[in-house]
Amino acid sequence: MKLVFEIEPVEQARPRATRMGRGIRLYDPKKVSVYKKQLAMMCQLQYKNDPVTGPLKVELTFFRHIQSSISKKECELRLSGSHRPVVKPDTDNYVKSTLDGLNGLLWEDDNQIVDLIAHKYYSDNPRIEVEVKKIGND
Repeated sequence: MKLVFEIEPVEQARPRATRMGRGIRLYDPKKVSVYKKQLAMMCQLQYKNDPVTGPLKVELTFFRHIQSSISKKECELRLSGSHRPVVKPDTDNYVKSTLDGLNGLLWEDDNQIVDLIAHKYYSDNPRIEVEVKKIGND
């Protein structure tokens, strides 16, 4: 199955902490929390089935915006895929926030993912493409 989410990718940031009595409560920063909620809502609109079970292969392609302060030539190179984003945020931080946002919706838990491929590109249409394949017999 392949799904496309028309949303700007957001990286997983370090959790924030607050004291609650004698304990400490950890929570996502607001930007990450909003992203995960929006991603979940978009997923629910596109995918109406139960979460997939068993081992999975997941391929994620992140398309991030192009800065407006670059030359026209550089913009064309980025749009063609010749120049890829080798800047922060890191690809693995995009992966973490996205997998967490889709937990319980596309798959029961992201611990089912045994093969993972991730790509990061520039685009004038920021989005996330998610492809999920079941592995073996389940």
